[in-house]
Amino acid sequence: MIWVLVAIIVVLLCVVGFLVARQRRSAQLREVFGPEYDRVVQERGDQRAAEAELRERRDRRREYDIRPLEESAREHYAERWEDTQRRFVDQPASAVAEADGLIGEVMRERGYPVEDFDQRAADLSVDHPEVVEHYRSAHALSVANGDQNASTEDLREAMVHYRALFADLLDDNARTEMKEIK
Repeated sequence: MIWVLVAIIVVLLCVVGFLVARQRRSAQLREVFGPEYDRVVQERGDQRAAEAELRERRDRRREYDIRPLEESAREHYAERWEDTQRRFVDQPASAVAEADGLIGEVMRERGYPVEDFDQRAADLSVDHPEVVEHYRSAHALSVANGDQNASTEDLREAMVHYRALFADLLDDNARTEMKEIK
């Protein structure tokens, strides 16, 4: 009788240990991905599937050599961004297209793969979870711009979204060096 009780207690402790470890892993993913965690859970409709995707993103990101920009490159890109913003006043559509291209250049120089938009956004979500949604919104507006379906207000919004990501990519040097991906 006592062995049965001990076996039940051991099984219960294992179950509790498993649940605590799973909860801790979820909390770590939520901390790393911030609002992106909630977006992926909602999109997948299943917490386990969402967490598996986020772990896959994190593991794929570990394979990249993401590096901070040199100071001269940061200054160069900042100047180009200022030029792009000034151009927006007279040529909003081309300025949005230019902003999209500039984001891609900065990402490439930092070491992110840039072939596919969805993959870029997923990769960015590991290091830039707070602004990746800006990137998705800006890109959608940029696509609408390319299809001639964007108003001037849409283009202004796209620039605001691109600016948030651009600033994060340029000012991310210290965080890239210090952040440890769990």
